[in-house]
Formats: sequence, C-alpha cells, structure tokens
Amino acid sequence: MDSELVSRAANASGDHRIRCVMLATSIWNNRMRATQFAFVLCSMWLSPANAGTVLITEQEASLPAKRGVAFDSRGITRAPRVELVQPVEVAYSPMRFQIRFQPSGGATVDLTTLRVTYLKTPDVDITSRVGRFVQPTGIDIPDAEAPAGEHYLRIEITDSEGRARSSVFSLKVSP
Repeated sequence: MDSELVSRAANASGDHRIRCVMLATSIWNNRMRATQFAFVLCSMWLSPANAGTVLITEQEASLPAKRGVAFDSRGITRAPRVELVQPVEVAYSPMRFQIRFQPSGGATVDLTTLRVTYLKTPDVDITSRVGRFVQPTGIDIPDAEAPAGEHYLRIEITDSEGRARSSVFSLKVSP
C-alpha cells in the first residue's frame, strides 16, 4: 500500500500531489503511534512490577515480626486439612504457591469462610489477593511474589459441618 501511495504522489499534479503526501504522512504518523503504543504496552507487560501476583508486599514484610507464632499441633480432628503443597523448600519469587484443602467425612469446604493472614504486627489480611485463585480443592497461584525472607501465613477454613481449621505455614523466599 505504501508503494502505491508513493507512486500516486509522484504522478499526481498540484493539489492532488499535496493531498497524497499528506495522506502518506498521516499513515506514517499513525504507524509510529501504533508502534510506540505497542512498545509501551510490551514494556509494561514485561516489567518486574507486573510480573506476578503480589502475595506479600515489601512494606508488609518490613512490619515487626509476630511473636510466639504457633504451628498447628492439634491431635485427630475431622476439620478440613490444610496442606502446603508448593513451595516445599526455599523458593524464589515469583513462585508457585499452592495450598490443598482436604475435607473429611463427606463434608465440603466452605470457601466463604476462607481467611489468609500474613502474621505480622499488626496482622495483614491477604484473603482478597488470593481470592481469584481459590478453588474447592485449595489455592493455586502460579506466579506469587513475595520479598526475600521467612514469612508466616495463617490459613483458616471451615467445612460444611461447621468444623474449623487454622494452620500456620512458613514460607521461605530466597533473594
């Protein structure tokens, strides 16, 4: 199409030549704007700030540590089990963050009761951040981001029989 416009402009006379040059210039400018827009869009998409789903922010990580964090040490219960599937060991951000819910006795997990808390002083409720990744079987975030350090998360859930479970997990993120 560009070569056609150039040949028309070369063969045109007077006002027609000016109009063809103006049209060719307009098309060129629009292409440049489209190229610039695509460049900005791609740079935003590839930037580290938008690389994953923020699970814990730098600001939250800098809050004072919670004292006396107790891990789940209960005996036998019929409440749903909450299990950290991934990461098992030390992870690098972004990471896959996967929690599994296992109800018992034919009950189902009541997802409306889910609460995920980052244990700091004060506690930080991060339930809304994981909401779109919650399923009846658990939480699965393929690209969770957290600053380097050791982070403690408490996950609370209740089943359809009203049996509640509160589990604390340590999430270790390497720099």
